[in-house]
Amino acid sequence: MRETVLVTGGTGYVADWVIVGLLDRGYEVRTTVRSPAKEKAVRDAVSTVTAPGDRLSFAVADLTSDEGWDAAVAGVDHVLHMASPLGDENTRDAEALVVPARDGALRVLRAATAAAGVKRVVMTSAANAASPSSYTEEGVTDETLWTDPDDPTLIPYRRSKTVAEKAARDFVADHEGSTALTTILPGAVFGPVLTPRNLGSVRIIERMVAGKMPGTPRIGLEIVDVRDLADIHIRAMNSPEAAGQRFLATGEFTWMREVAQALRAGLGPAGAKVPTRQLPDFVVRLASLFDRPLRAITVSLGRRNRHSTEKAKHVLGWQPRPAAETVVDCARSLIDWRVV
Repeated sequence: MRETVLVTGGTGYVADWVIVGLLDRGYEVRTTVRSPAKEKAVRDAVSTVTAPGDRLSFAVADLTSDEGWDAAVAGVDHVLHMASPLGDENTRDAEALVVPARDGALRVLRAATAAAGVKRVVMTSAANAASPSSYTEEGVTDETLWTDPDDPTLIPYRRSKTVAEKAARDFVADHEGSTALTTILPGAVFGPVLTPRNLGSVRIIERMVAGKMPGTPRIGLEIVDVRDLADIHIRAMNSPEAAGQRFLATGEFTWMREVAQALRAGLGPAGAKVPTRQLPDFVVRLASLFDRPLRAITVSLGRRNRHSTEKAKHVLGWQPRPAAETVVDCARSLIDWRVV
């Protein structure tokens, strides 16, 4: 008998690829949406690369409400909790992200631990929940480091991911049942899109290919492919050794200028508008006075704080693909979808 996996937040960029990965491995998949009107969009996205047939079903549930979660987890063997509020560059109030992220994770865990048969919950956190608070320190860190959620300089999104993961771990530690929790901490997620909706982090690639940036800031990203991120979630779900563990899922450290160069080389004429000029730090800082989204990244200018993925490679056998392949595949999919 096939196992059934619940994927929360089925309309999300990463969740779509997780659903694909599970279907391709033969699982029955149930995914949550906030309304039945969202079901067709999810099925259409997944159907671009695999045939879901009758193995994909839906449950209506929202992170901000208790309603629907007991029904969503009924009869499932595992839960992959992907859903989380993202916010945007205008999000100033940390609590606007922290409360739904924390409370939503707890709703999922309460339902999962109360249901019969749920063996494991795999929850998506973020690499910046395992990073020095200042982000100005050099060096390589691993899963043993926790970001200080009380640091007043943390941007709201970063604080929400840290608080939500801590709350989830505290809940499971106090629970006497058999449901185990594993958390995955990704870096900057790029790769092909299955639909032009909800582009999220991919918008930076769209801006570069469309020539909407005058140059590249001196920012380094640990780029992980969305397909590899889906793979590590499924590996963590199945590995006995992964129970109770955190796994960093960051990829190759790549400067934005290197991303631009990879796009130029990989796209040919389609990459002609990609800017390869590197912007001086003082220009980025000056522009940030008038451009709110830039303010959150100025602290990272020139920093080379990286994360180790040796644990994921050793315990799970996970191997992420090269960053250049990821960003080029991402750009090609955006071109195919006529986003750029």
